[in-house]
Amino acid sequence: MMAKIPAGVRDAEVRAGGHTVQLTNLEKVFWPKLGITKGDLLRYYASVSSVLLPHLRDRAMVMKRYPNGASGKWFFMKRAPSPRPEWIETCAIEHASGSVIDFPMVQDLASLLWVVNLGCIDLNQWYARCDDVDRPDYLHFDLDPVPGASFARVRETALLVREALEALGMTVLAKTTGSSGIHLYVPIVRGPLQKRVWTFAKEFARVMESRAPKLVTAEYRVAHRPRGRVLVDYNQNAWGRTLASVYSVRPSPRAAVSTPVTWAEIERGIEIDDFRIDNVPRRVKKLGDLWKPLLAARGRFELEKLL
Repeated sequence: MMAKIPAGVRDAEVRAGGHTVQLTNLEKVFWPKLGITKGDLLRYYASVSSVLLPHLRDRAMVMKRYPNGASGKWFFMKRAPSPRPEWIETCAIEHASGSVIDFPMVQDLASLLWVVNLGCIDLNQWYARCDDVDRPDYLHFDLDPVPGASFARVRETALLVREALEALGMTVLAKTTGSSGIHLYVPIVRGPLQKRVWTFAKEFARVMESRAPKLVTAEYRVAHRPRGRVLVDYNQNAWGRTLASVYSVRPSPRAAVSTPVTWAEIERGIEIDDFRIDNVPRRVKKLGDLWKPLLAARGRFELEKLL
């Protein structure tokens, strides 16, 4: 499955799964201080593709493009660009305005390389599969430090939120965001509409705030968030929102990766920059996909029972 992406050339044609992918500007530096090029980014994604692709497959991809690298200007792009290879599958989603947008889907290694070649550093897939974009497969919380809050407080919040969710019977998976926080995901039985999942998440976040008001805030208005708290961000569960996927490289100074972690690691005291583009492939080779439960048919929580 692995595609060989050559070094020392500007452009290349790569074969992946029976498709030919045109890769461009491979020597363009995306992280100047680290000397990491676009080619290096593509090689990273190829190396983790076996664990990454199952989390992206059959989902619309919102492209977040960084044409000039991690520190350059970026922009969101929803509609699959044209012209594009005929083997790029799309997901047509109707929005409230009535417009229908054809999002690209990352179904295989070739389409993964094609999307990253467009300048996508991190990958942002839809929460629901394309066959029913209104009913997500998971509930999640983005634990985001408010200014003045250390990452140690984010870890403390993660353990607190995990305890509360497990008390409800949920399986909770954690990953670093690769930015400044921790993402917690719960695999759920597909059924409740996205709006109902969002409503539950909002109520849960407010309960967490009431239990630990000196640590947690559920205040979505930035100006009203108390300093030094950790935001339990429920609003990312809203329809059409996305978060950086598992194994996504982030445009951070150290090229950190949004990486699955064990609860034992969180208890021991991990840091965001422990997981980077240069060491995550080795970790994946050793541990496999710690987020396999997010894909499994068994063990999913029936959120409908609580709504």
